[in-house]
Formats: sequence, structure tokens, C-alpha cells
Amino acid sequence: MHTTVLGDSLQTSALGFGGMALTHVYGGTDDDAALGVLNSAVDAGVTFIDTADVYGQPQPGVDGPSGANERLVARLLADRRDDVTLATKFGITGKVPLAGQESAKPTRGDAAYVREALEKSLTRLDTDVIDLWYLHRRDPDVPIEETVAAMAEAVAAGKVRHLGLSEVTAAELRAAQAVHPIAAVQSEWSLWSRDVEANVIPACVESGVGFVPYSPLGRGFLTGTLTRDQVASDMRGSTARFGDDNWDANQRALAVVADVARRLDATNAQVALAWLYESGRRASLPTVPIPGTRSPSRIAENAAAVDLVLDDDAMTALDDVSSLIHGTRNIVADPAWISSGRE
Repeated sequence: MHTTVLGDSLQTSALGFGGMALTHVYGGTDDDAALGVLNSAVDAGVTFIDTADVYGQPQPGVDGPSGANERLVARLLADRRDDVTLATKFGITGKVPLAGQESAKPTRGDAAYVREALEKSLTRLDTDVIDLWYLHRRDPDVPIEETVAAMAEAVAAGKVRHLGLSEVTAAELRAAQAVHPIAAVQSEWSLWSRDVEANVIPACVESGVGFVPYSPLGRGFLTGTLTRDQVASDMRGSTARFGDDNWDANQRALAVVADVARRLDATNAQVALAWLYESGRRASLPTVPIPGTRSPSRIAENAAAVDLVLDDDAMTALDDVSSLIHGTRNIVADPAWISSGRE
């Protein structure tokens, strides 16, 4: 596995692993099987492991992030901490504003909460230090400078090595960078989600900040392996792009990816990831996608994308995919939940 240097001199494997795939949002999970997948990732050189305090089935009687996925990752770290570049996130309280539901306070970024969230994550992960600590979503009631200043205290205390931001606007990134170096911005970026290219990615290049695309395979859609019944039974079924009408319409976009994959003797997933790598290179932007999976065989498949070369014809065809997509990328009712809703 190649390595990539993000911002603030943070070196990671060129491909990461997104821990949300091992949670209830994509159906039932088995912790022992999930731990096996994480070990397979590290065995394959995919050592950049991304989790969050809010990932996992909410616990009855627990007010706040469940921390279930962090506790799972702790089992990996127990034997392999030195092998892993550990990333986790905070800021989403667990009261996410899903469509049709009321939410009290979906995000918090006040200094007291920053300190509380850090200690809870360190405890759940059973580690002394987090390699990359993200603000998962900004709190609109708190200046981002205040939140990042509190996060910087953790770096000064040796409890965090690098800071990151998720789903921030270009202006928010610049404001945060003025307080403390930011190693990476994590936002959705893929063949079917390209809104970050307008403002956020140029700001990352300008600021020397790396980019970590989440859902780089379009929540599995771009792989061409999903069925309508599969997505109907989990979180994806309630989102616009996976709805009945849009599911059918978006098959045209999927066909373009499949055509390129057949020509290059690759899989859809490899082509989608290779497009991100090439797009990052063309923008002079260090890029580390974090696809998730529940299958060890998919890890090896995804890892091969690091070496897949896309020619100009492939890039031209793939660059048109987003124009064929029906439905927005937001998974919640509030458009401000993602950066483009606040730009």
C-alpha cells in the first residue's frame, strides 16, 4: 500500500477504511465479524481507520453518541495500535435532524463539550492519543474559531496529534486554519457527489489541507452490486437518490462507470476510487478515500485502485457521470447539514 501525506505532515495509507460501514445503518452487524474485517484491512496495508463517536446503534437510556463503533475499533487497537493511524470525530450529538423528526440540538461545538467528547472517545477507544480528530459537524451557534481553539488544547496536551474538519465550507476552513493547522477536510466526494469542487476543494489546495472523501462509492451504488431490495431495508432507502424513480434514472450513470470498468478490466469500485485519485492529482490535492465494507475480499479489490491508471478517455466519460444523477446527496432534512447548504 502506498502512503499519502495530508496536511500538517500527517502521513497515512493512501486508502483508508470508513467505520460507518460496520454499523446498524447498513443493516445488522456482528462485532466479531466486523473485527475480522478491520484486521483484514490492516493486513492489507489499509491502516488509516476512520470512526466517530456517533457511529453505532443508539443505546437505550444513553443521552448522546453511542460510541459503539469506537468500542469496536478499540478491540483492533488492543493488539495493533502501532499499526493504525486512528481518526475519530465528534460534534454530532446523536439527535440528527432526520426527515420528519424533530431534533433538540444536533451539533455541539462549545469548549466544554469539546473537552467532554475527547475524554469519552479516548476512554472508549482505550488509547492515550488520537492521530486525527475531526469536528464532525460544526455548531452554528458557536464560532468555529472557538471550537478549533478548544480542539487545539488537546493537541497541546498530547492527546491528539492532528486536527480535521468534516463538511465545512471554504470560509469555515479558512477561519479554522487561522487558529490551528488543519490536516484534512472530510466531506462526501465521488463521481455522483461533486459539490465540494466549487469552493471547498480549492480552499483545501490554497491552505495546504488534505482531503478525505467519505462515501467515495456513493454509499455502494457506484459499485453496481446493490439491489433495490437491499437499500430499501436500510438507511439508504429513505434518501432521494435511492428512491424508486431516481433509482431507475441513476442506472444511466452507473452504466457509464460499468463501461469504463469493462474497458480497463477493472471493477466499478476500482474505477470510482481511481477517479478520485486522478482528480486529486490534477488539483494538486492529497486525497485519501475511506470506503467501508463488510467483506474482506472488497478490501483487496479497493486497495488495487491505488495503482489503476485512468486514461483521458476514461476521465472524460467519468466526469460526465454527475450530470446524469437524479436526487440530492443530503441524507437529512436540513440543507445546512452539508457544506454546500451553507456556501
